Amino acid sequence: MRGRTAIVGIGASTFHKRGTSPDSEFKLTLKAVLAAAEDAGIDPHKIDGFASFNFDRTDPSRMAAALGIDELRFANLFWGGGGGGAAAVANAAAAVIAGLASCVVVYRGIVQGPDGRYGDGRTIGAYGRDAAYLAPYGLMTPIQWYTMRVVRFMHEHGIARDALRAISMASYHHAQANPRAVMHGRPLTEQAYEESRWIVEPHHLFDCCMENDCAAAVIVMSAEAAKDLKQKPAYILGAAQGSEYRNQARVHNAPRYGSASFSSVGPRLFAEAGVTPADVDVAQTYENFTGGVLMSLIEHGFCAPEEANDFFKLENLIAPSGRLPLNTSGGNLAEAYVHGMGHILEGVRQIRGTSTSQVPGASIAFVGSGPMVSPVSDLLLGNGNTL
Repeated sequence: MRGRTAIVGIGASTFHKRGTSPDSEFKLTLKAVLAAAEDAGIDPHKIDGFASFNFDRTDPSRMAAALGIDELRFANLFWGGGGGGAAAVANAAAAVIAGLASCVVVYRGIVQGPDGRYGDGRTIGAYGRDAAYLAPYGLMTPIQWYTMRVVRFMHEHGIARDALRAISMASYHHAQANPRAVMHGRPLTEQAYEESRWIVEPHHLFDCCMENDCAAAVIVMSAEAAKDLKQKPAYILGAAQGSEYRNQARVHNAPRYGSASFSSVGPRLFAEAGVTPADVDVAQTYENFTGGVLMSLIEHGFCAPEEANDFFKLENLIAPSGRLPLNTSGGNLAEAYVHGMGHILEGVRQIRGTSTSQVPGASIAFVGSGPMVSPVSDLLLGNGNTL
C-alpha cells in the first residue's frame, strides 16, 4: 500500500452545535463531498466509490443519485465507532489499488437532532450487546464505560491527572488559530479547566469531546492520478486496523484491560510505512476523552509509560515547536466532533502546509482513530519527499 494512493481532496460542512443544523444529515454530507471534489479539482460525476464507518446513515446509492454519478462501482462500511475513520480511508485505498474503483470518497455525516444525542444515555431506548450488561449497574454512557480503562492505565503507570489537562489545553490552544473551530475565540485556562465540573473522574468537562451536527469527506485516488490534480497529494504511507487479543472480551474482562486497543495495530502501521514514531512530525488522535489519547500515544511508542508525566506537558504538544504537536485543528474537543474525520482532514492540511497551526516542514502526519473501542485504525500520511 505504501505510496500507491493519496488523499487528493478534503471538504467539510459548516460545524453546528448538536441539534441545530438547518440542513439534514444527507444534505450536510453532500455539501462535504462537493467541497472535497472542488478542493481536488475533479468533476463530482467521476466519483465511483464511497466508504464510511459505524453504520453511517447516509446511503451511498442515494448520494450517487443525488450527485449524478456516472456509475457507482464500490461501496464499503467499516464496523466500530470512532475507530473506523482511518480504516475507511484504508478501505478506499485498497479499492483503488485493486482496481475496484478509481475515485473513492470517504465520508461521515452526523446530525443528532432526529436520532438523539450520542452522549446522553437517557435518549437510548434499548441497550444491546455489551451495553446491556453495563446499564443495570448504572453505566449508561461511553465515558462511564471507558473511564474505568483509563483509571486502570494511569494507576498501573503512575501517571498524574496533569497529563489529561495538557492534552485538553493543547486542543483549545490550536482552536484559537482555527476560525472554523466551534471553540475559536474561547481559550481555555488552567483555572477554567480545574474549576469545570467533573463528568466522570478523572475526566473534567473539557476532557470530553463536543457533540456537533456536521459532515466531512476526503477523496482517495491513485498516486499516479494525484500528480495531475489541483492540490499537493497527501500520500498514504501506511494503514492498519484491528485490536489485540480478546480486547473487547465481554464485558470488562479483557486480559489487557488498561489499553487503548492499539498495542498490536501500532507496530503493524509503522512496519508497513517503513518509519518509526520518532519520524512523525505531527499527530492527530481521536479523542472521545483525553484519557484515550494518553493511552493511544503511549501504545504507539511516542513515549514510554514511565515518561508520560514529562511528555504530556502543554509545551510539548503545541505547534509550531512542540515535541509532538497534537490535534492542531482543535480536534474533537475544540474544532468539531466529526467522529474522527476532522483529524484526517487536518493531517492532510499539515502535509500540504496549510494548517492554521502549521508545523514547519511537516512531512509525516499520524492519524489515530478510536482509542478503547474495537476495532481501531491508523493512518500515516506523507508528502512526496517521504516516498
